[in-house]
Amino acid sequence: MARPIEFDSALARNQALVLFWRKGYQATSLPDLLAAMDIGRSSFYAAFSDKRSLFLASLDLFAERTLNMLAKSRAHLAPLDALQDFFERNFTGPRVERGKRGCMLVNTVLEMAEVDDELAARARHHLTRIEDRFMQCFMDADFSAEDAREMAVILMVVNEGIRVSSRRDIAPLDQLQMIRATFRLIRKAVQGEGASPQYIRVPAGART
Repeated sequence: MARPIEFDSALARNQALVLFWRKGYQATSLPDLLAAMDIGRSSFYAAFSDKRSLFLASLDLFAERTLNMLAKSRAHLAPLDALQDFFERNFTGPRVERGKRGCMLVNTVLEMAEVDDELAARARHHLTRIEDRFMQCFMDADFSAEDAREMAVILMVVNEGIRVSSRRDIAPLDQLQMIRATFRLIRKAVQGEGASPQYIRVPAGART
């Protein structure tokens, strides 16, 4: 009878995600993972099969957490406010240090393009899911489907650019100003189309 796996698998998986996020797939060795996860080799293979499977699972987990962040913002904020809040929360408070790692999905596309099609495709798939959520927020703000898709594509380009620039150690405040400038332009575009005030209002005290 196989011995039970005696460790916190959720904690170990999170430690692996952080390591992959920080170092990337190729630079993360099995000994690195075992040390970060604080488990033995046999337990690792029994619980996670191999490094590749664990990395794919980490990409999936990272994507779900990202989507959940946006969903939480959308649950209590108007559509455009929710999008801005989603971006800003990555560059203020306790998330600042995480923001310096960039986005694990974007990092993976850049690292694995023309190196490993499956890993790059998995990351691109999740980025498309996030872009679709952006589009839904714009549609909730009364954009047409065509305009919502166009704005979502633009916002994803901004998202990817900010994530990459964060790896260059640009000051969080400077990145925050980029985000706020982007949303000022979006709100001006909405106002120019005569959108309902409920979609362009920023709650008092929520922005500076």
